[in-house]
Amino acid sequence: MMTNAAPPLGPVLETGLYVADLNQARHFYESLLGLRVMFHDDRVAAYDVAAANVLLLFQRGTTDTPAQLPGGTIPPHDGTGRLHYAFSIAPEHLELWRNHLAAHDITIEGEVKWPKGGVSLYFRDPDGHLVELATPGLWANY
Repeated sequence: MMTNAAPPLGPVLETGLYVADLNQARHFYESLLGLRVMFHDDRVAAYDVAAANVLLLFQRGTTDTPAQLPGGTIPPHDGTGRLHYAFSIAPEHLELWRNHLAAHDITIEGEVKWPKGGVSLYFRDPDGHLVELATPGLWANY
């Protein structure tokens, strides 16, 4: 018997952003956000996020052809525009993050206090991507 139900999914493993200057983006993500690089070359930098997720920064224009690896082929991909993503933070770290961003001259463009009690801070990376730091109480599952 066939079913239309999809098999179960796990958490999102990778988030990919496309950047104009990989070195500038690396400096931002490593120095401001404290991310640890797991791999980098002239095309991509891969960061460990909370020992469970990966943030990929791709040099814009280098992923529009297939990448041939010893184990197979990664199909072409690309993205444009100012994208959005969020990192979860503990409520007790909210003020620490406000102070850290201010100390690095990063403008908080917006702040939202959500009905379930969460708080989100919004700021931009060097490519204009909207970065969100969110405390629990944002969604039904967070």
